[in-house]
Amino acid sequence: MNRLARSSSPYLLQHASNPVDWYPWGDEAFARARAEDRPLLVSVGYSSCHWCHVMEHESFSKQTTATLMNELFVNVKVDREERPDVDALTMEACVSLTGQGGWPTTVFLTPGDGPSSRGPTSRRSHGTACRASASSCGRSHRHGVTAVTTSRRRRSGW
Repeated sequence: MNRLARSSSPYLLQHASNPVDWYPWGDEAFARARAEDRPLLVSVGYSSCHWCHVMEHESFSKQTTATLMNELFVNVKVDREERPDVDALTMEACVSLTGQGGWPTTVFLTPGDGPSSRGPTSRRSHGTACRASASSCGRSHRHGVTAVTTSRRRRSGW
C-alpha cells in the first residue's frame, strides 16, 4: 500500500495498491521533490474514466513501470473531481504545450511549482515517456512557469 490508502477519494483508493510510490496532492510531495531536487510526475484522472482504469491496469500496476517512476520522480495522483483547481492548471498547461487534452493527464512539475509537459497519457509509451522526459528535456519559461518538454526543441507556443 502507498500513501493513497489514507484517502477518501474513490479514484485515489483505486491506486492505493499500485507499486508506484504515490502521494496525494499536497505539501508532503512538494517538500520531498524540493529536498531531493526531483521533478514531480502528476497524474490527474477520475473514477469513472475508462482510460484512467486502463492506465492503472496497464502501467501503474506494473513493477517495471513503477520502479522507473519511483526512481526518477516524486509521483502525485490527483482526483480531478476533488481538486478541480489542480485539474484546471494541469489541463491548461497540457493544452498550451500540446494543443490537446484529455484524461488521464500526466504532467511534470518542477520542484519549484511550475507545470511542465506531457498531455493525455499514452498508456503503451508511459515508461518511455518518463525516461525521455527525465533525460532529454527542453526547457522554456513564461509567466514564471517552467515548462519541461519531452523533446529537445522548444515549443513555439511558449
